[in-house]
Formats: sequence, C-alpha cells, structure tokens
Amino acid sequence: MTSEILSSEPPAAQQMPAPTGPLSRARPGRERILAAIRSAAIAEFSLHGLKGASTQAIAARAGLTKPQLHYYIAGKEELYEELLMQVLHDWKVVFSFDDHAGAPGAVLGDYIRKKLDHAFDNPEISRIFTREVLDGGRNLERYWPNARLWTQKKVDIINGWIARGLMRPLDARLLLMHIWAMTQSYADYALQTRVMLGLPPDAPIEREPIARELVAFVLSGCGIK
Repeated sequence: MTSEILSSEPPAAQQMPAPTGPLSRARPGRERILAAIRSAAIAEFSLHGLKGASTQAIAARAGLTKPQLHYYIAGKEELYEELLMQVLHDWKVVFSFDDHAGAPGAVLGDYIRKKLDHAFDNPEISRIFTREVLDGGRNLERYWPNARLWTQKKVDIINGWIARGLMRPLDARLLLMHIWAMTQSYADYALQTRVMLGLPPDAPIEREPIARELVAFVLSGCGIK
C-alpha cells in the first residue's frame, strides 16, 4: 500500500464506479475502502505470502473489482512492502523499553506481555513477518540494519542491568530472541496451541495464565526475583 497512492484523493474526473461487492452496500468513503484493502492484504499475505497472493484475491476479499483495486494501489509488491515496513515500524514503537522505565523485572514483564498480546491480537500480521523470513527475507534487507540497532539498544540496557548485579550474567541478545520465539509461537502456531489445550478451533485462548507462566519463567531464568 504505497503511502503516496493511498494518501492522495483522486480527482473527481477520474473517479471509478463504486464497488459492486459488500462494501458498496454501505457506500463507503475512501478511508473505509483503504482500510478494507489493508485488511484484505493482511489476510492474503499471511495465508499465501507475497508470491502466492494475488491482486484478484485481495480485491475480492476487499469487496472490489481488480481494476478498482489498482486505482488505489500500483501492484501487490508495493502494497506488500509498505504493509511489511509498517508492521516492523509498529513493532519498534510498541516493543521498545528503556533503562528509566523501572526495575528489570517490571520492564521485561511488561515487554513479554505486550509481545504476547500482539501475538494473540494480530496473528495474521505476525505470520506475514514469519512467512517472509521463511521465504528468504528478500524484502527485509532494508529492515535488518535498523532492527540490529533497535535490538542493540535493548542489549545495552540488559547488559547494564547485569553489570549492576540486577540479574545474572547471560547473553542479552539470545534472551531477546528466546522471548520473541516464545511469544510469537502463539500467533504462528495458534492451531497447535488450541489442540494441545483441548480447545475447539474458534474458542478463545485464555492468555493471562500463559502470560503469568511465561513472565515467571523468563524472570526466573534471568535470576530476577
């Protein structure tokens, strides 16, 4: 979803016919159409990745014809890249922490809970990132340098806690990756979670017991009481 295309209002003379799908019944405005396109793109990319998703499928899911979709986007590649970069930017903002936010236990506990909530609330977005990595991560080449910088800031904070004797010596980078793996598992392997917990496919997963166990597990491993 290219920012330039999606933020500019089309001239009246170039307006296309209203969508004939579900959205047309509510006569949606431009913002609702763009929201529908974004939602449809997230669903398709999470299921099929960039290679497997098609603009035809995205258009159908959004309640648009293919020509109408292309009025708002240039192509699926631009849509995918913009969406992926927005996801990664959101992760940076939501999952940041600093040395002034409190004691290590409180900071790491809050970080774990936010990561876990994101996995439960946005599983499709999480799976877009996972699928991109599994496909080789070609579209993440611009992201990795910044990701390393963001991660290094967290590593420096954790190493500072270790130096002050607030937690046991450990590899801070591995600690962060373990947290990512454990929390993101509830998005990428939601089906497995439900099967192991004996839950029906559509049953909600009670996340608070999971959060308590996970926070206690990590903090104990860090030597934090």
